[in-house]
Amino acid sequence: MHAVDHELTTTVEAQTTEDRALQGALRSRGHVPKHIAIIMDGNGRWAHERDFPRVYGHREGVASAKDIMAACAQLGVSYLTLYTFSLENWERPPREVDALMTLLLRTIRRERKTLEKNNIQLQVIGDVSRLPRRMRNKLQETIDATASNTGMTLVLAISYSGRWEIVEAMRKLAHRVLDGNLEPSAITEGLVSQALGTDGIPDPDLLIRTGGEYRVSNFLLWQMAYTEIVITEGYWPAFRREQLYGAIRSYQDRDRRFGRIQASAYSPLTHHLDEMPDDQH
Repeated sequence: MHAVDHELTTTVEAQTTEDRALQGALRSRGHVPKHIAIIMDGNGRWAHERDFPRVYGHREGVASAKDIMAACAQLGVSYLTLYTFSLENWERPPREVDALMTLLLRTIRRERKTLEKNNIQLQVIGDVSRLPRRMRNKLQETIDATASNTGMTLVLAISYSGRWEIVEAMRKLAHRVLDGNLEPSAITEGLVSQALGTDGIPDPDLLIRTGGEYRVSNFLLWQMAYTEIVITEGYWPAFRREQLYGAIRSYQDRDRRFGRIQASAYSPLTHHLDEMPDDQH
């Protein structure tokens, strides 16, 4: 029988001592990403393979989200961004959209106390004006209730599109220019970042996409300039902390150069160039 740790859990089962040891080994192994973003893909396909309605896959996907949120908070991840519902998802059959909205509303209601108890702050990015009023109200209540929490920040991308977000940022900056408060030549990458919904949130270190698709699907397009990407073949409802740890290990094994080269690789090259005749430089 496993001993359990009751300090932090958002799932039915509390954290085992074995899992705590796995997390300790992961932290000792290398840098744990400060910001993890996830495209939670494959709910419908997971359900279809089991002859279940698509909504059943979405419900099981919520269980995965809860487990991953708990694991990230326990690991010390500062930000977790979940691609919950895209602007393109509004084009799905109305019955499925209604079921998703109902599931989201129910989940937000149930998890508010969990967020407060575990010192997790909630933020939302996306065109929330398209959400049902009851959901907007419930989201805002939870955002307000967790605003002073100092632990991990959970960011839900709801009714979200990366291109939409960039267009909205351009509009904000254009208005400042028209009002005479900003010179076009003064627009920098920093100002663009501040105009996005993720203002104040560092760019993702790691993007995880489940379901085996090799695309970013209009998600955090500006923010993912240097994000490491891990693709898993399994569908989101089957993704749990074991798979999360595997993705983090893959991230830890990579050399993040941000367009530069390592000093060890640069020095010999510089030395060699210094020894070349002038006409060969």
